[in-house]
Amino acid sequence: MHRHVTSAAASSGSASGSVEKKKLWGGRFTGATDPLMEQFNESLSVDRRMWREDIVGSQAYARALAKAGVITNEEADTLCTGLDEVAKEWETDSFVVCDGDEDIHTANERRLSEIVGPVGGKLHTGRSRNDQVATDTRLYLVNRLKATRAMLHELIEVACARAEKESDVLMPAFTHLQNAQPVRWSHWLLSHASAWQRDDQRLNDLIPRVATLPLGSGALAGNAFGVDRQAIAKELGFVGGVCPNSMDAVSDRDFVCETLFWASLLGVHLSRWSEDLIIYGSGPFAMVKFADAYATGSSLMPQKKNPDALELLRGKSARVMGNLTTMLTVLKGLPTTYNKDLQEDKEALFDALDTTDACLQIASGVLATTEIVPERMMAGLSEDMLATDIAEYLVRRGVPFRETHHIAGAAVALSEERGVSLGNLTVDDYKSLNENFGDDVLEVFDFGRSADSRDTEGGSSTRSVLEQVDKLRAYLKTAS
Repeated sequence: MHRHVTSAAASSGSASGSVEKKKLWGGRFTGATDPLMEQFNESLSVDRRMWREDIVGSQAYARALAKAGVITNEEADTLCTGLDEVAKEWETDSFVVCDGDEDIHTANERRLSEIVGPVGGKLHTGRSRNDQVATDTRLYLVNRLKATRAMLHELIEVACARAEKESDVLMPAFTHLQNAQPVRWSHWLLSHASAWQRDDQRLNDLIPRVATLPLGSGALAGNAFGVDRQAIAKELGFVGGVCPNSMDAVSDRDFVCETLFWASLLGVHLSRWSEDLIIYGSGPFAMVKFADAYATGSSLMPQKKNPDALELLRGKSARVMGNLTTMLTVLKGLPTTYNKDLQEDKEALFDALDTTDACLQIASGVLATTEIVPERMMAGLSEDMLATDIAEYLVRRGVPFRETHHIAGAAVALSEERGVSLGNLTVDDYKSLNENFGDDVLEVFDFGRSADSRDTEGGSSTRSVLEQVDKLRAYLKTAS
């Protein structure tokens, strides 16, 4: 939308002709505001994206005023119809911003009065911008979070689809970025999908706390005209009910901080997933290949294919965390109740929401298009990764694990001394280390068998991996 600025309020479409332009708060002021202060004070350039929520909230408030007998039903209808006209102007990008439109609330009320005349001045009865902005922000945020949640579900489903399709592919897993044990590629995929599921659960827990109604709290002391706050909450879909204390309602930005924390932790999870893939796609590993759509080249080295999408996902997590730090710092020293510092919440919040949505969509695209190289994954497996399986072989023959761990370590030392792999030691070599080794000991050296031996719930066996997929998909059905 374009921001048009005029020196006087537009009068076209006004039901009463030209309307004198006044600041909502200007009654006791006689001097002019410094033009730089006007610019410093305005937030319309940021909060204009909440125009729809401001109009919907105002219409609900107009009906509540009528229900309370403060205005007539006809006046409420006039206000709601006028607000519909304002909405159409926003929808068609024809809304004209005027000097003095400090924020979306001021702009909409000014234009409403131009359209419907003096009755427009009744809309703000008992209402403050303090409870109005909190209501708009919460309403906007609820709608955005629902859309963001759908994007998160899509990412989890992409992971499920790949895990199901590629459940037979083996790869090395690492601790301390050192070779650890063989697992299935699907098991790695689902390890990240499990973190994303927790992100979704946290988001589901968060939404009712966001969807709690501040409207009817006035500036801080409550509403003097008996509006039915529960009815407003129900009409606007505030499933969390109403804010229980009017002073807290206008100053509370916990819901913003919680959202920013949620987005930050999701960003951390996406960043760690990105880092894994960056490593797996690097030259020494070469276990995955990235689609051209999500990679770029080097301006100097023609052979390069850089995983820029993943690197940006890693970097943008820091940006979102910075927004959380900004908001916590804004809040930490504020006196009760509303202070203009709180105007800073929306830039941090909106940037985090926009960044998070973009990250989720890019992550889904990367995950859907990344090509795996199974032969390189197999090449990354080494028989030393089966040392634990040697220890477990002896455990199954009654040897205590602490003893088998040392025996397996001795086998590793022997293989290093001989300059051969563990699988190239002979049966007699193993029997020399412990009498409980049998002639079948070399059957341990099967990477697929190793992965499938871990067949407990949540393990790396094919059965367990497919069970994890089924559970995640069942969760998505109930969470939708």
